[in-house]
Amino acid sequence: MPHTQPGTHMRDELVSQPDTWARAADLRDEQRILPGKGARVAVVGCGTSWFMAQSYAALRESAGFGETDAFAASESFVDRGYDAVVALTRSGTTSEVLELVERIKGTLPTIGVIGDAASPLVSLVDDAVLLPFADEQSVVQTRFATTALALFRASLGEDLSAAIADARAVLAGSDDEALISAEQYTFLGRGWTVGLAHEAALKMRESSQSWTESYPSMEYRHGPIAIAAPGRVTWQFGEAPDGLAAQVEATGARFENRLIDPMADLVRLHRVALDRALGRGLDPDQPRNLTRSVILDA
Repeated sequence: MPHTQPGTHMRDELVSQPDTWARAADLRDEQRILPGKGARVAVVGCGTSWFMAQSYAALRESAGFGETDAFAASESFVDRGYDAVVALTRSGTTSEVLELVERIKGTLPTIGVIGDAASPLVSLVDDAVLLPFADEQSVVQTRFATTALALFRASLGEDLSAAIADARAVLAGSDDEALISAEQYTFLGRGWTVGLAHEAALKMRESSQSWTESYPSMEYRHGPIAIAAPGRVTWQFGEAPDGLAAQVEATGARFENRLIDPMADLVRLHRVALDRALGRGLDPDQPRNLTRSVILDA
């Protein structure tokens, strides 16, 4: 990777998200490659892609498109009578995804949603949806994940114009220093935003080496709220359960809950993660112990 200022790629990629979402929403032919209504589907990925798979699975099933399960590729159970497997991966080189697709090839239809059009996964799957315009140089993933989710949402019939407008408004604003410099963060979601909460926690850990946790919103009160305290943040994606804000605020922690499209709120978290990383002298384009793709030795 050529030398650039720390975080240059992540910043460029995160601010491009409204444009890449709009482009994904227009990919009607590609959306028709995804499993149709009534199909029983498994969605697999690793890391960020697994969390986006969780969001897609919840959205697809709640929209009445059919039973949909999300698995980490290394822990998947796809021999359950599924009609198709959707493999989501930015690089198309992740070992666990390649091994899974190779194992089921010829026995179960596979669809890859892939950022790198030259990756080996393209020739392994039965059908490929390619999103090269959303591929990234930063190791810390932002726009590929949300662009894939935008594609999924559009394929389910969602109008993304409000989400795109919310993201543009987020990017035109700024965040206060107290939010960026908090001691600890817990991210919460309900339904499809549980995946976003897990992804937000991962993004903060990867980029800024921060202490983060994530839970379904209703589970947070079953123990994890014990860590809420002054100087810490509890961040809810989407509508919060009744009474949760008051309970968090009673601990002295900050309850962060902006009622915008949750995917746009994830863009806001991306910016907080970037600013926090830079404030700590870190480079989120090349985070500690991480590479763009996890390729395991044979």
